[in-house]
Amino acid sequence: MTTTHPLPEPALATGEDPREYAQVLHAVHDAAMAGLRLPARPRPVIGQSWARAADAGVDPDVGGPVDPIADADLDRRRAASGLADLLDDLTQGLDAVLRDSPNILVVADAGGHVLWRAGTSTVRRRADGLGFVEGASWAENAVGTNAIGTALTARRAVQVFSAEHYVRSHHTWTCTGAPIRDPRTGGMLGVVDVSGPASSIHPTTVALVDSVARLAQARLQSAHRDQLDLLRSVAAPILARAGRPALAVDEFGWVAAVDRVEPHRRISLPLDLAPSRTTVSGLGLCDVEPLPGGWLIRQAGHAERTGSTVTIGDVVTVTSGDGEWTHRPSPRHLDLLTHLAHNRDGVSAAELAAAIFGDSSRTVTVRAEMSRLRRTFGGLLATRPYRFAKEVTVRL
Repeated sequence: MTTTHPLPEPALATGEDPREYAQVLHAVHDAAMAGLRLPARPRPVIGQSWARAADAGVDPDVGGPVDPIADADLDRRRAASGLADLLDDLTQGLDAVLRDSPNILVVADAGGHVLWRAGTSTVRRRADGLGFVEGASWAENAVGTNAIGTALTARRAVQVFSAEHYVRSHHTWTCTGAPIRDPRTGGMLGVVDVSGPASSIHPTTVALVDSVARLAQARLQSAHRDQLDLLRSVAAPILARAGRPALAVDEFGWVAAVDRVEPHRRISLPLDLAPSRTTVSGLGLCDVEPLPGGWLIRQAGHAERTGSTVTIGDVVTVTSGDGEWTHRPSPRHLDLLTHLAHNRDGVSAAELAAAIFGDSSRTVTVRAEMSRLRRTFGGLLATRPYRFAKEVTVRL
């Protein structure tokens, strides 16, 4: 996916005195909050953010709620963020501005919630005093202008210095954040941020943080290509036997392989796609069957639809339409699949946790494992409650 990447904009020009500039910003902020004539205009990205914070009702003297989300919700957000595998890359890429410095590294999700922090114990304690803790929301509508929430809203790297922050208690800080996009969807995965005392500001930090975020995106894109290659290797023999126009796509609609279909890079998939006969944009009426990590989509024509059959043993075999593929699950995944096969009406995360682990409180672990299973089995598995889809025949 090709997107225009905005150039990062430092808060402070090279050679400018940060103390003098901070004094100007304080005067501008005080006038703006009091509704008075501004002695100078804030940068557009800051002025627009101040307006959004005011519309959201953020109090510049108090800020937003500081209570972080519960540990279980934090674990769920970490697992669902798609950012966990990037932590080492982000930390190593920004080591130069973290090592022996008063700066803290923060990774937040697409909703602005702080998921991970890294830095010395001293700087972490200082951040604690601002509510800059794991689980806290730093979205604009919670704490006003800051490099996490503003980078997410502006969809670009942002540096926020001193009184450019909307909330006064943040004026002693400078922060630099860059969004991390999902190359599969173009949407936001989250933000990587470097924050520290206002005196630690440097014009080059925003370019460095932006570069590290883009390198993380490049790694995600490379991993996506590998996943498409794997899907292609599974789909190729199935497409060869399909007997009618067909293509294999991943869960986001990116095409891995085609047979007798006009080549596409990506197709638009219906929401909540499941094994079924349904209309697919640009292809018409199609039979949709699961593949590991994606879907087999065959133009229906006059062919009779056949459903999917899952046979569970030491190896799980999925048979549908003209093809068959196998997957060797881990013992834990095999237990989960077997329990779902015995409970076709569905079970909750707590019920699965009690059945598999003997502890109904281990719902976070269950959700993470089921998320991994659904990446392999796609629409064969449904949620809320967890179950095999009703169109699927299951054999033990």
